[in-house]
Amino acid sequence: MPTTYLFDDLRTRDVLADMRYLPTDPAPGDRIPAFDLPTLDGTRFRSDALGHRPVLLVFGSQTCPVTRSAVPHLRDLHDEYADRVRFVLVQTREAHPGELLPQPRTDEQKAAHAAAMRDDLSVPFEVAVDDVVGTLHRAVGPKPNSAYVLRPDGTITARVHWANDAAAVRAAVEHVLRGTAPRRRRGSTARPLLEAIGHLPAVVRRAGSKAERDVWRAVPPLALLGRAAGLLRGLPLDRRGPAAAAALTCVALAAAVGLLVAL
Repeated sequence: MPTTYLFDDLRTRDVLADMRYLPTDPAPGDRIPAFDLPTLDGTRFRSDALGHRPVLLVFGSQTCPVTRSAVPHLRDLHDEYADRVRFVLVQTREAHPGELLPQPRTDEQKAAHAAAMRDDLSVPFEVAVDDVVGTLHRAVGPKPNSAYVLRPDGTITARVHWANDAAAVRAAVEHVLRGTAPRRRRGSTARPLLEAIGHLPAVVRRAGSKAERDVWRAVPPLALLGRAAGLLRGLPLDRRGPAAAAALTCVALAAAVGLLVAL
């Protein structure tokens, strides 16, 4: 079993790896790697039988704050395009395992995590379960919450680094329906991550306090932002991270100015 994939303790290198794709990872124009996954409704999600509609394939987990940020946008998109696009959310490893939601070690445990994710996040579309060692997830480049738009033949038409980038996901879906190629652009990382920060407290509540300790150890700036965002309860969840970042930046600038004045 790939121990580097099924981590129990979040590491800095895991977070850094999430920030970029490798040149060998499947990209637009490539075929999605072959897969045959069970779904929670008892059917199969197969690369050689995707159906007649394009597919929006999203990876995620209940302990991924980006997934928690993305699902409301995906629900809205599903409401609009469910009759023209097949939506599938694939359960991956847990992004922030803790004592309450540890990393699944069997296919049965992973299916249970997928069912809990579906119920917790009110996912209205298909949920499939990658195998316990993440064969499909690793084959595409194991990002916590990436999204792929596929033609019925399995060709990737768009790859979105973070599925809570609602504008990018929508554009990718609309382009495949029109039969046009999306405009190539550099993937946005900062904004989707900031919007996900407000969901960190919910991750900690479900995964356990160990998940928060891991973030403090692996990526202290994100942990600090998460703690600050938790104080901004009057704002929508996706706005708390950007607001916390702005507030902490102002505090840092004020401190720097004060230090310069004192000198």
